[in-house]
Amino acid sequence: MSPAAKSPPAPLEAGRASSGRYSGWRLFLEGLTGQRGWSRAWAKAAPRPRYRVVIVGGGGHGLATAYYLAAEYGIRDVAVLERGPIGLGNVGRNTTIIRSNYFHPENIRFYEFSLKLWETLEQRLNFNAMVSQRGTLNLFHTEAQRDLFTRRANMMRLHGVDAEALGREEVKELVPLVDLDNGRYPVLGGFLQRRGGTVRHDAVAWGYARAASEAGADVIEHCEVTGIRREGARVSGVETTRGAIGAEIVCLAVAGHSSRLAAMVGLQLPIESHVLQAFVSEPLKPVLDVVLTYGAGHFYVSQSDKGGLVFGGAIDGYNSYGQRGTMPMAEDVAAAGLTLMPGLGRLQVLRQWGGVMDMSMDGSPIISTTPLEGLTLNGGWCYGGFKAIPAGGLSTAHLIAHGAPHPVAAHLDLGRFAAGRTLDERGAGPFPWAH
Repeated sequence: MSPAAKSPPAPLEAGRASSGRYSGWRLFLEGLTGQRGWSRAWAKAAPRPRYRVVIVGGGGHGLATAYYLAAEYGIRDVAVLERGPIGLGNVGRNTTIIRSNYFHPENIRFYEFSLKLWETLEQRLNFNAMVSQRGTLNLFHTEAQRDLFTRRANMMRLHGVDAEALGREEVKELVPLVDLDNGRYPVLGGFLQRRGGTVRHDAVAWGYARAASEAGADVIEHCEVTGIRREGARVSGVETTRGAIGAEIVCLAVAGHSSRLAAMVGLQLPIESHVLQAFVSEPLKPVLDVVLTYGAGHFYVSQSDKGGLVFGGAIDGYNSYGQRGTMPMAEDVAAAGLTLMPGLGRLQVLRQWGGVMDMSMDGSPIISTTPLEGLTLNGGWCYGGFKAIPAGGLSTAHLIAHGAPHPVAAHLDLGRFAAGRTLDERGAGPFPWAH
């Protein structure tokens, strides 16, 4: 794809008004006037016949890409198309965890870049995303696992990322509910990244939608893409339930549906779609002050600000676009949780949901141009999509604006699969279900 030259800012659509800067002082003043001064957080835009950039998918990555295109690169002639309301896709169907404790140097740099963006996001967007750096604690249960985690921690430290080893007693002091001496998988210790934590997922969607709209992008809800227009080896726009929309560049940021949309133009991606379940319990008094992961099973848990324990596990083991999950995986997650913290057996689970994951062949994401000119891909996030929203959006915007990858995302190109440069973070081989 040739580099896209910067265009003059597109004018805001007629009637669009900023929702204004949020502050404690404004909240006080609005309280004195009956809260009548607030406007919509983002404009309810209608589609125009043509845009410079059309982003398919109004989740975290799509909205972040639109915002950074406008704010960083001056490209405001942008539309974000979402088939339903903003916030009801995968961005609102996850366990809200952010971290950068990876092993491969390239992935460490990318996710650390994202974590640093999270640390300043609320000031940048003027929106309370409830970023809580409460720490992420990964437990280990065997000496072999200790060695593996030590290698990861040392690699993180070599790249300037925080990682702290904890012994058994330190784990117990930090998380009293943990059963250190359960029969099958006694806890030997853990590694803590204190800068990891959680972010309010729907606030991320709302914050980026508001910021992208105020920067000049059109956020268009209830606009499902039904086809992608192609002229020879070039993509020229999309067909939607609200009419055809032309575009110089089409960016796919559709989470678990990347393969389905790419197939509309005859492109086969190294991706499978699987369902990942999550759960939330009834509210409790504060009992868990970190994000906790279980090294002997795929289980991770944190406590929300409302008091509920938010937890999840592995993907369901078969391809699916369902957003509900299955009972066998729910039982597997519950068993892992009870083994680690038997006290959870007294809790009621209030609700459960499923998100559709893009599972790539090596477990790492794809931010790349494609063989079709004008078509850009942001997908293949596996379990890591939410934590990477700021870096993923900025990197995709850079790719669209310059026609070349951002330095922190250059290793995430689509061509790595054909060239044998895969990034197998877990060492599980080319099996999406194993990542």
